[in-house]
Amino acid sequence: MEMIYRGVAEAEALFRRLEQRAVMEEGAVYEAVREMVNRVRIQGDEALSQYTLEFDGTDYERFPIRVGEEELERAYEAVTPEQLAAIRKAIVNLKEYHINQRETGYRVEKDGVLLAQRVLPIRRVGIYVPGGTASYPSSVLMNAIPAKIAGVKELYMATPAKGGRMNPLTLVAAQEAGVNGIFRMGGAQAIAAFAYGTASVPRVDKITGPGNAYVAMAKRLVFGAVGIDSIAGPSEIMVIADGSANPRHVAADLYSQAEHDRLAAAVCLTWDDGLAERVHRELERQAGELERQEMAAASLAEYGGVVVLNSLLECCEFCNRMGPEHLELVLDNPQEALEMIENAGGIFLGGYTPEPLGDYLAGTNHVLPTCGTSRFSSPLGVYDFVKRSSVLCYNKERLREVKDDILAFAQAEGLQAHGRAVAVRFEEE
Repeated sequence: MEMIYRGVAEAEALFRRLEQRAVMEEGAVYEAVREMVNRVRIQGDEALSQYTLEFDGTDYERFPIRVGEEELERAYEAVTPEQLAAIRKAIVNLKEYHINQRETGYRVEKDGVLLAQRVLPIRRVGIYVPGGTASYPSSVLMNAIPAKIAGVKELYMATPAKGGRMNPLTLVAAQEAGVNGIFRMGGAQAIAAFAYGTASVPRVDKITGPGNAYVAMAKRLVFGAVGIDSIAGPSEIMVIADGSANPRHVAADLYSQAEHDRLAAAVCLTWDDGLAERVHRELERQAGELERQEMAAASLAEYGGVVVLNSLLECCEFCNRMGPEHLELVLDNPQEALEMIENAGGIFLGGYTPEPLGDYLAGTNHVLPTCGTSRFSSPLGVYDFVKRSSVLCYNKERLREVKDDILAFAQAEGLQAHGRAVAVRFEEE
C-alpha cells in the first residue's frame, strides 16, 4: 500500500479528506436518530425496550434494564486479580491527576460591594460507555473519576449489552469508580433516555462520554434539554518524528488508532525521507500481525500514512491546522516542538510515551477533542462536571453612585423598565 505523501500539496489533499470524515454520513444518520430520539422522548420505556431488543438483542423481560447487586457480585468473581489491580492502579493515577482541576470559586469584597463566583457540582450525570464491537472499562474510569472528584451526587452509566450480557470488567470498573447505577442500554436510545428520562431511567443534567456516529448525533439533538461534553468524532493520532525515532514503534503507534474504525486517522509527519520509507515498510510488515487487520488497513488507506514536509516548523504548523486528538512527539528534543504546538487534545512526549499509556493508566483523560475541535475545546475533566454562578451584592450607597450610569445604558438600549428598576429605589428621597 502506497501511503507516503511528499510536500505541501499532497499533505493538503490528505488534510481535506480528514476534514470530511465527520460529515460523511450525517444526513442519513440524522434522520434515523431524530426518529429514535423523538420516540424515546414520547414513548419512554416502550420505545427504549423495542430499540434495545432490535439493536442489541437484549430483552428486558429476561435482563432487567438496571444491573442488580447479584450481577455486580458475579462480575467481581469473573475478573482476574491482575485485572482488578490494574483498574485500581488506574483509579489512583486518575485521582492524582484530576484532583488538581478542582475549582473553589472566589469572592471580591470592597466598599459595600460583593462580587463572587460559586462553583457547584452538577447534581445528576449520565456517562455513556461504548460497548458495540468492544468493551471499554477504561472509558468508565475516565468519565466517572473526574465526576466524583467534582462532587457529582448521582452518577449513572449506560452501556450496550449484546444479548443482555454485560462485560464483567466494565461492571467492576463502574463499581470501583463509584457509579451509582448501571443501565443496560446503548446507542441513540440510551442518550435520549438519559436526556428526557423514562419510568426506568432517571433524567440527568449532563451526558458525557464518546460513542459512534449515532450516539454523537443523538447528543447533538438533545443538547439544550441536557448538557453534553462534546460531539465525538472518529479517533485520530498524529506522530511527529525525526531520524531518532524507531520506525517499528511509530508504525505500531499508528496502528493503535487505525484499528479503532475505518474513519480513524493515523498520520506520521516527518522531514526525514529515510524515516518515512522505514515507517512505510514497517506499516506493511505489521499489517499481517493485527487481529483487526481489515479495519486498520482501510483506515490507513484512506486517512493515514506518512507525510514528508520540509522542517519541524512545517510539521508543527500542519499539526496546528489539524488539531489532532492524540499527538506523539517522537523526537530527539520533544520539548522544543511542544513550544510550537497550539492545538492537540493529548500530547505524548518522547519515544517511550505511547498513546495507549494515556488511554489506560497514566492518569490523564482519554476522552479528548476530535476532528480539529482541540482548537477550542479540552480533554474531559473535573471542570466538565461543575457549574458556575455569579453572585453580586451592592449596598444602597454604592448603587446610588452607579445609578446614573445604569440609567444611561438603559436609555441607550430603549429598555425603560430596566432603568426604572434602579430609579424607583431613590424616588422617595
